[in-house]
Amino acid sequence: MSRFDQLAPSDLFKALESASPSDTLPGTETLLDAVRFNEQGLLPAIAQQFDSGEVLMMAWMNREALEETLATQRVCYYSRSRKKLWRKGETSGQQQQLKSAALDCDGDTLLLQVDQTGPACHTGRRSCFYLSVSEERATITSEPLIDPAALYGKK
Repeated sequence: MSRFDQLAPSDLFKALESASPSDTLPGTETLLDAVRFNEQGLLPAIAQQFDSGEVLMMAWMNREALEETLATQRVCYYSRSRKKLWRKGETSGQQQQLKSAALDCDGDTLLLQVDQTGPACHTGRRSCFYLSVSEERATITSEPLIDPAALYGKK
């Protein structure tokens, strides 16, 4: 039993601000009930390569995608354009294996530590963050590792 178990979901993340590593936390189901999904039922999820710290991509998860990811250890997102679950790599083969998942202090953003196979970006680049911007100009910081046509077939 956790001292956090009797809290309303809306109060849980505020109460966790004072928690310590020795505290017993509520179960994952209770924690997911308190996650602050947006009006569309989505949560931003940032994928980071577990061993290098490289930020690979940001995508959206609904509760079903998050639960599947935690259960299978294979990252699953929610595709807003297709309006369905999107299992990373189902078309391209460029999968993400979950190493760990962490919610931020407000319970409204998820950080995924993953082991990425090949490029994470649909452009064939390792990371989706390849467009560097400054006050004066923008630059491309990386070349595609794989031709997107080879990843997804010709469209």
